[in-house]
Amino acid sequence: MEKLLKEEFGCDNVQPAGGAGGGCISSGSAYLIDGEKVFVKQNPSLGSRIMFDGEYASLEKLHKCNIVRVPKPIKVFGRGDESYFVMEYLNINSLSKQASSLGEKMARLHLHNKQLKVASEKDASYVGRATECVIKFGFHITTCCGFIPMNNDWKEDWVQFYACNRLQPQINMVLEKYRDRDALNLWPQVERNLPKLFPSTLEIVPALLHGDLWGGNAGEVESEACIFDPACSYGHSEFDLAISHMFGGFPSAYFSCYHKLIPKEPGFEKRLKLYKLFHYLNHWNHFGSGYKSTSMSLMQDIANLK
Repeated sequence: MEKLLKEEFGCDNVQPAGGAGGGCISSGSAYLIDGEKVFVKQNPSLGSRIMFDGEYASLEKLHKCNIVRVPKPIKVFGRGDESYFVMEYLNINSLSKQASSLGEKMARLHLHNKQLKVASEKDASYVGRATECVIKFGFHITTCCGFIPMNNDWKEDWVQFYACNRLQPQINMVLEKYRDRDALNLWPQVERNLPKLFPSTLEIVPALLHGDLWGGNAGEVESEACIFDPACSYGHSEFDLAISHMFGGFPSAYFSCYHKLIPKEPGFEKRLKLYKLFHYLNHWNHFGSGYKSTSMSLMQDIANLK
């Protein structure tokens, strides 16, 4: 690895710096490159470049917003099928004292594009002034939730985006990998009932989402909340809350501070089930049929909506 980093960065001094880590998808280690400490993720799989390019773009977008701390992305490169992602090294501890702060910062992040939209509408009355905002749902590059690429093609309608770009590909994978007739039979009923979860009074302005914000992708560094391993897109802010309630969830202080800025809208709890469905299907496709039961239970609840 040292030789590889020397070639990529054109430097003479690269040293291991400990801090090995990583998850079930990629491995990672810390290095000193000319005295600067960085974290290098690596993955030997074909297609890993797509995953790292999407993560780079996600961190870049979050870093540009300057609302919640993230590792600054530095470089993605590859050798054959293997890919590498170099980013700023952060000594991240588990989320505890900064849970309230993170809840407030994530709400501010989710409101950021809406605020840009309001400013843009005001600027439209002044010739030569414009404020950048995103008016559609999607992202400018493919991102991966785990190692599965997500279709981020832009759409004007959120319900259509969520059905076609998020749920349908997961259902297709379940049918292809497991030939599961239960999912095959329930999916048309789920798809038909999606609009029932979105009353006409609910305004959904595209929000910049982390995309995979479970407890393992958040922490704190230097008494500051931080997030990492994002799979960004612009979507409904509630989507980011679904996985935050799963797998042990976040501290209650996180949600209390979040909802002070973004109160729950009517139908929130039912939509939370809908948004959890994506993540359980995604885990089914990653890790096997241990996630089928919960996936089917959520599908049944949505299929039975009156």
